[in-house]
Amino acid sequence: MPFPADFRTAEIQTDGATIHVRHGGKGPAVVMLHGFGDTGDMWAPLAKAIARDFTVVVPDLRGMGLSSHPEGGYDKKTQAGDVARVLDQLGIQKVALVTHDIGNMVGYAFAALYPDRVTRWVAMDAPLPGIGPWDEITRSPLLWHFNFRGPDVERLVKGRERIYLDRFWNELSANPSAIDEATRKHYAELYARPGAMHSAFNQFAAFQQDAIDNKAFAAKGKLAFPVLGIGGDRSFGTQMAEVLRFVATDVTPSVIADSGHWLMEEQPAVTVTTIRAFLEKER
Repeated sequence: MPFPADFRTAEIQTDGATIHVRHGGKGPAVVMLHGFGDTGDMWAPLAKAIARDFTVVVPDLRGMGLSSHPEGGYDKKTQAGDVARVLDQLGIQKVALVTHDIGNMVGYAFAALYPDRVTRWVAMDAPLPGIGPWDEITRSPLLWHFNFRGPDVERLVKGRERIYLDRFWNELSANPSAIDEATRKHYAELYARPGAMHSAFNQFAAFQQDAIDNKAFAAKGKLAFPVLGIGGDRSFGTQMAEVLRFVATDVTPSVIADSGHWLMEEQPAVTVTTIRAFLEKER
């Protein structure tokens, strides 16, 4: 789905990266952060649904989508700085966060570093490195890709990006057909761009540093603003909220039925409705 026709795009320089950003709408600001296997394009249905009432900001994380592919800076603390610089350039101070997958990790770093800039947070279906049952979660056979990287791995995947990505869409969904051919082709082409898979693997390689940073963030105290933890019933389910309670005091759980990890693709209507209802509580 395209973003609303009146949305604009920008290329914003941060510390070591150029971040591709879509933005539009009016009202309180919402930043949407994607994860691996997607780009900011995943948020188009949500942006369309809320743009009349909210200012929407959708970056591609560094090294992903149409953002630049620097060699470093894939720890989530640095990427939280990318988000802050984007908002500064757009003249936005306070935001609600809506995040998925690796976006959760960047979102937590942003919230921990800039708690006065966050009004509420929706986090969807992925753990936080070093927080709560992280070590147990990473032992799941489904998460072997956390340590799948290196020059030989990149050689194996080069030219076969679609095969690699199909594994995620097929195995981590409740219904693989929900991720249709157009969606698969779109993202496979983006991840086949020069440097894209190298950068994506570096997102995972940074988890060890992210765990160190997150433990330090958590030791300083819990987030006080409202948080909604959404999990697919065939994926993280209520565990999403359980993880968030280690870092936030006001957490509401939500489980999307008949969905795996890919909530926006598998169950877009109910996921959008759930997010919108939570965001509208601050208006």
